[in-house]
Amino acid sequence: MRVLLTTLNAKYIHVNLAIRLLYELNSDKKNLDWKEFTIKENKDEIAEQCANYDVIAFSCYIWNITPTLEVTKKIKELNPGAKILLGGPEVSYDWDNVISREDIDYIIAGEGEIPFTKFMESYPEVTDIPNLIHKQNGSVVHFQKAETFDLKNYKDIRPYKNDIPETLLNRVAYVETSRGCPYKCEFCLASLDNKVRYLPDEHIKANLMFLMQHGKVVKFLDRTFNIKKDFTLDIFRFILQHHKPGNVFQFEITADILHPDIIKFIHEEVPDGLFRFEIGIQTVNQKANLEVSRKQNFEKTKGIINALSHKVEMHLDLIVGLPLDHWEDIKYSFEEVFKLFAPELQLGFLKFLKGTPVRYKYEQHGFEFDPNPPYQIIRSNYLSAEQLQKIEQLEHALEIYWNKKRAINTLKYVTQKYGSFDFLMGLGIYFGTKRDYHKFSLMDIYEILHEFAQMNYGDDKILQELIAVDYYLQSKVRPKNFILFDLPKKEKQLITNNLPINESKTRDLVIALSLDLRQFQSTNEVKETSFNLILRYNGVSAPEMIYDPLSLLQA
Repeated sequence: MRVLLTTLNAKYIHVNLAIRLLYELNSDKKNLDWKEFTIKENKDEIAEQCANYDVIAFSCYIWNITPTLEVTKKIKELNPGAKILLGGPEVSYDWDNVISREDIDYIIAGEGEIPFTKFMESYPEVTDIPNLIHKQNGSVVHFQKAETFDLKNYKDIRPYKNDIPETLLNRVAYVETSRGCPYKCEFCLASLDNKVRYLPDEHIKANLMFLMQHGKVVKFLDRTFNIKKDFTLDIFRFILQHHKPGNVFQFEITADILHPDIIKFIHEEVPDGLFRFEIGIQTVNQKANLEVSRKQNFEKTKGIINALSHKVEMHLDLIVGLPLDHWEDIKYSFEEVFKLFAPELQLGFLKFLKGTPVRYKYEQHGFEFDPNPPYQIIRSNYLSAEQLQKIEQLEHALEIYWNKKRAINTLKYVTQKYGSFDFLMGLGIYFGTKRDYHKFSLMDIYEILHEFAQMNYGDDKILQELIAVDYYLQSKVRPKNFILFDLPKKEKQLITNNLPINESKTRDLVIALSLDLRQFQSTNEVKETSFNLILRYNGVSAPEMIYDPLSLLQA
């Protein structure tokens, strides 16, 4: 029997840890292979590469279930005798419609280690395999049995040892140190397993060592990495002892329970930019939090973010559509969180994942959601479809202008002068009338922003200047003039003559501003004054920002 463990990743840069773990646990079995694809690859070509196997086992998630099922159908057309086995969170709950398909033979619900190993050992006799769903004499059989895999079995398992080391450098590699989550957020699958179990220390550190040597970005899959203070500090210390230049480590943490000892350690020991923290704020509305069994102290969370943002890169998450979260609540949450100016703010929309309590209780709040993956909210008692569409347009503007770092100065100014929610929503709506949200040029971005600002905030000279600054900061070579023009040659020479001699091959651009940009960038305070900014382009990296010494004296 030839068996293939496989999956369709969202992008090439992602890797699938699950199939690597299952492969290593069963490496003593003959004729077992593993291979990854992406959802954008040609489905016929994927099917051709899989069809020669007797059993093809797919790891399934909301982002790949639809293309995965396209591939399974094509495999059966090429090889009707092949058997298709599905596993993963997307098929572990409400699997009736999936197993009823002619091209699906088996489903493993829940953790896959025990069922997959027994499947490999027993096939084609599968009647006593725990948590396996299959068809028998025209009926669906589910041998439901509670068996928990002992994570100690991972002590000597090295999931990445079969990867070509060079291929890991430009990919996001995942590390799992624990399973389960102590919280019970009703929109999250992790809430279904409240018992937190830790993998063996030897497994964790051996994998970390390998990925630090050969990879770059390492993302921890733990839902709340900082539950246990001593464990968190131990892993942090191990990373500091062995990491290489260029390594970045991302952790999902719950900020309002971050222990003071961890905060102190980060301040004193961790280099700037080595760690990224993903923090799920979701909403500031406490009524909405309690309605989905979620606890959060936003003031504490905000304090931790502000205390560590100069050391740790913050990635914050909000969810639109939670029960009891009305339009004004969402606006308030967005503006309060945006004021923290995290490098990335993800604005997600409530998804009714299979197995989650919020899916089963949808009628209580008048929820309507898409029956197809990713099961996103359409409307509720609190938000109309039209309101949700407007917030989606805001999300596009947020991604284009803030998360991609194309209008940082502009949006920081807008936040204190006008408010980020209405501005980004209006900009997102206007952008959609001019270009496709996923197909535009860099110049389109700034021309549309400039036009929108002129139409709605035409008297605000500083806003226009900051749009120009953000535009000029995007290029490695001196770009064409936009909004603010390079000063005349004689005036420019008077300013640049005050600078140290520049012997490298660069080109300078000098623009006149009506605010003290240095003060604004350090404190977000707008001080109106005559101010000259020199931008020095070397053609290789982002331009160097130089503040005119005379402007600084005058300011």
